[in-house]
Amino acid sequence: MEARRQRFRRIPVRLLLPNMITLLALCAGLTAIRLAFEQKLEWALAAIVFAAALDGIDGRVARMVKGQSKFGAELDSLADFVNFGCAPGLILYLWGLHDLGNVGWIVAMVFAICGALRLARFNVMIDDPNKPLWAGNFFTGIPAPAGALVVMLPIYVDLVGGPKVGSTPALVYTLAIGLLMVSKLPVLSGKRVGKRVDPDVVLPVFVAVVLFFALLIAYPWWVLSIGTVVYLASLPFGWHTYREYQRHDAEAAAAQVAHVDASAAPPLQPPDEHGERPARLN
Repeated sequence: MEARRQRFRRIPVRLLLPNMITLLALCAGLTAIRLAFEQKLEWALAAIVFAAALDGIDGRVARMVKGQSKFGAELDSLADFVNFGCAPGLILYLWGLHDLGNVGWIVAMVFAICGALRLARFNVMIDDPNKPLWAGNFFTGIPAPAGALVVMLPIYVDLVGGPKVGSTPALVYTLAIGLLMVSKLPVLSGKRVGKRVDPDVVLPVFVAVVLFFALLIAYPWWVLSIGTVVYLASLPFGWHTYREYQRHDAEAAAAQVAHVDASAAPPLQPPDEHGERPARLN
């Protein structure tokens, strides 16, 4: 009876809250697929953006309420594969890649597979004890939520009334973003940015956040288009910053080795009566 009580003990609500947010994001991703089949692309894109927003807060909520669990981590990865791998690939295929027949479907499928590989590698590398502390500032490759939002740039351009993006350029672009997701390109994560806010900038931060969401609601496709271009333009900066960290580590390691070698060297022998020092014995 005691073992049964331990098996069916009550679970704190704080452990359920992050998983409920993840499941809500999964519902948004699945709904986006349905809306894409119904040719309601604007609502499908909105559902993906909503899923990305929920994905950005479920982990933070879990850390705030101390509700992290291995089950939640696995559920989050499965939801991300559907929301940011399968759903964007299907939306792009139904939007324009289907004009290329089997080739368009293969590229959409490759993007979804790249999302799965990206998530699997993230789960493996997250507990790497050998990575330096500053490595937490970077992702390896474009993260899945960002890749899902970035890869749909041709649809954003189409919705804002820009030049029509052909199926072939969209195919090449989709394949390139998928490869960037599984690449080893260091990308700034932003996880450690904004944890502390200076009291003098609290009100400006509130104004900036309200302004951003107001623009996103009023001009969603313009905001997403500009945000995508800015994000892609920031990738070289992340790579340069990563190289600077590596260079500083290499210089520190070289200085430490030089210090150890200098301290391990035998002291010089005093000169003899003729003013000559004896040769060192190796």
